[in-house]
Amino acid sequence: MRIGELAGAVGVTTRTVRHYHHQGLLPEPERLANGYRTYTLRHVVVLARIRRLTELGLGLAEVRDVLADEAGKDLAEVLEELDADLARQEAAIQERRARLRALLEAEGGLPAEGPVSPELAALFAGIPQAPDDSPMAARDREMLALLETTVAPEDRARLLETLRGALGSPEVVARAHRVYALLDDLVDARPDDPRVGEAARALADCLPEEMLPEENVLLDSGHSFLRAFYADFAPAQAEAIRQAMEIASRGRRS
Repeated sequence: MRIGELAGAVGVTTRTVRHYHHQGLLPEPERLANGYRTYTLRHVVVLARIRRLTELGLGLAEVRDVLADEAGKDLAEVLEELDADLARQEAAIQERRARLRALLEAEGGLPAEGPVSPELAALFAGIPQAPDDSPMAARDREMLALLETTVAPEDRARLLETLRGALGSPEVVARAHRVYALLDDLVDARPDDPRVGEAARALADCLPEEMLPEENVLLDSGHSFLRAFYADFAPAQAEAIRQAMEIASRGRRS
């Protein structure tokens, strides 16, 4: 039979047959005197087996192992490995679906900074929004989402507990809104503007000790994360935040 008849008998394309020849999975028949290749029933049997194995999810390298006459893996061993791999994928998919469902059902819905954990989403939902859609408030929420992503898993629960404690009263939230307003007003100011010091002191009063960087990081002006952090703000805002962390750090030492 010709290659088209072989492919049609097994339900694959002639291109697939040629690919299996190229991969060494299906032996090529000898050419006849007229230049044509004639396939035998043995080729049909091997090609059908290749199709069954690939439909189970085996890769071509695994199929080659199964088809090898010697030194190949036993079919049962290959299928056991495939079953274990599928079980791992299934568990991972179930975990991802559970996380997605938790996000979709989180109290207050998905925040603009999402996806975040349901716990942080609930925290955001419980904080009254700063008036006039404060750019600094929006950036603060982005930073909290960043921190949740980058901290070690064992520190995540402690971070959320710290945030809940820091924002646990209307008075504290009102102070935070005042800080946002002070920092928003510095967007076009110079770093030596007198309002920088006022904003720095107000911000320092709101910073939980647990969220302050280590002192050696604060003193390292070349620290890459701090450089990127300050560069994201207007110069006067960055100066106010830098001063606030220094003030809060001095309070931590005293």
